Amino acid sequence: MRRLEGKNALITGASTGIGQAIAVRFAQEGANVAINYRSAPEEAAATEVEVQEACKGVSNGCRELTVQADISKEDQVKKMFEKVEEAFGSIDILVNNAGIQKPAPSHEVTADDFDRVVGVNLRGAFLCAREAIRYFLKDGKGGVILNNSSVHEIIPKPKYLPYSISKGGMENLTKSLALEYAGQGIRVNAVGPGAVVTPINGAWINDPQARAAVESHIPMGRAARVEEIASVFAFLASDEASYITGQTIFACGGLTLYPEFRVAWSSGE
Repeated sequence: MRRLEGKNALITGASTGIGQAIAVRFAQEGANVAINYRSAPEEAAATEVEVQEACKGVSNGCRELTVQADISKEDQVKKMFEKVEEAFGSIDILVNNAGIQKPAPSHEVTADDFDRVVGVNLRGAFLCAREAIRYFLKDGKGGVILNNSSVHEIIPKPKYLPYSISKGGMENLTKSLALEYAGQGIRVNAVGPGAVVTPINGAWINDPQARAAVESHIPMGRAARVEEIASVFAFLASDEASYITGQTIFACGGLTLYPEFRVAWSSGE
């Protein structure tokens, strides 16, 4: 039996990048997958095709659904959950993957840009988590919430202040919800990726010199593949992680190990 067989999962921002990889991996594990997207329906359709192909390898099959919603908008979040429940009958797993970033020197960040980044990354994650918990409590079966965070929930990121703040808040969102609802069979965890080969990182991925500079700071010497991140989500969503809650698993190639200390420059030895 595949680890998520018979489970119903909603993945936000699943039309590309890590979200797309999670959708495909969950389907491979037997889950019915709802693919949320805000814009670019053609990308969501491409993800849907990949999920359908993954479902062909599941003995009992699985289903997929695309659902459009801007997760920073409360009314759209509620309608999204209604559509998923109508299609699948219930919701077992929520993956808060949708996220945006807009680089700028902190003294030049506009209030609108700040609100937009935090609105999607943190407020959106809260709104979706709140709705998921309401469904979990109504069904009485518990459930799983997984947040796609970042190494920047603990590592400062100059010129990305709203993004860093949103990920720092996501750490506390994860821990607070995990503690509050552990007794109701609801597990809440996060994954903290480091540098990952995704379209959002195209500026350095497609520039050999820039990519070498980025990867020089990673102890393992390379950026992650999206499939490597998706595998961590699949584990945390499964019963194999049944005694894990309130944690962030950093899948970062060692970025959170203070890589500049690989050379003992501060010890005098």
